[in-house]
Amino acid sequence: MKKTIPYIILLLFASTTSAQKSLEFILQANNNESIPYISVSELRNLQLKDTVVILDTREMKEYDVSHINSAKYVGYDRFSSEEISANILNKNASIVVYCSLGIRSEDVGEKLKKEGFTNVKNLYGGIFEWKNNDLPLVDSEGKETENVHVYSKFWGNWLKKGKKVY
Repeated sequence: MKKTIPYIILLLFASTTSAQKSLEFILQANNNESIPYISVSELRNLQLKDTVVILDTREMKEYDVSHINSAKYVGYDRFSSEEISANILNKNASIVVYCSLGIRSEDVGEKLKKEGFTNVKNLYGGIFEWKNNDLPLVDSEGKETENVHVYSKFWGNWLKKGKKVY
């Protein structure tokens, strides 16, 4: 039995060789899809129309390296849904949360939902998928950048474009 476990793990990994399949696999393993996903193209269209509030749920060191233009930093470890409620009075506002891949952002989305926000979506694949689709990011000074904070080498496996920063 002990000898078959590595083969089972290898088989699972081999069956998720494409980036999209492995992203789907990691999200299914870590999320319960309590917050509906939005694709990067759907978010880009809303962003261009200026009809969405974008919230970055990563930590400040990640946000400072790069973030989606117009995204507001809200963090994860010290996230406060009460603070968001004080700043976004319309509980029906279109809100998109994102992180690196969409795992931490689901947690934040759930907190927003409990706070009474009705139109919260989670960016499928997070900032990595945004960059993988050649969409622009800005740094802490608002300048376009190719840098993306990937948190660790493991999580960095899902970033295929841009420059990985640890």
